[in-house]
Amino acid sequence: MLRYAITSGTDAGLGEGNVSRARVWAFEGIEYVQLREKRLEVRELVRVARAMVGVFREEDARTRLLVNSRADVAVAAGAAGVHLTSRPGELTAKQVRRVFAAAGRAAVVSSSCHSVLDVRRAVDQGVDLVLFGPVFEKRLEGTVVVAGVGMEALREACEVAGGTPVLALGGVTEGNAAGCMEAGAAGVAGIRLFG
Repeated sequence: MLRYAITSGTDAGLGEGNVSRARVWAFEGIEYVQLREKRLEVRELVRVARAMVGVFREEDARTRLLVNSRADVAVAAGAAGVHLTSRPGELTAKQVRRVFAAAGRAAVVSSSCHSVLDVRRAVDQGVDLVLFGPVFEKRLEGTVVVAGVGMEALREACEVAGGTPVLALGGVTEGNAAGCMEAGAAGVAGIRLFG
């Protein structure tokens, strides 16, 4: 089961908090970490990303860092790749790969998808991983803000994705992760799940 941790993007998660958590994630063998700190200035985002990459190398971990929506930051920090949204007008996997290729590197590209159409589009664009959800729900500060799409939608997303791994996102817990795997998910992703 692939595990994909996402930083919280809150003041408590900024800077050194993410570097400390990187050590825990490396120790736990988390495969992917998405640095999702939209409020950080670019210089600080690069600094935090470099520090996290350094932790993963220092710990000789298999953990790979993906930077949310910033191919330039990912390349500058030595991250493994980029996480993209499925919103129109955002970077594409092809664009990310060109930026990495110019730096002489390959990129891992993940994309968040909220419908089967999003999944189809992301797979057609050549992403390596699909984060699909919210499967159960999306909460902000303890309040449900988006209802879950359900297990049947997850199953359909996994079928449409073909050989591209789909990770269940949104309200995933240790208790319901096995059900996600039974629906065809290759793993799970979340903020609170790996907090």
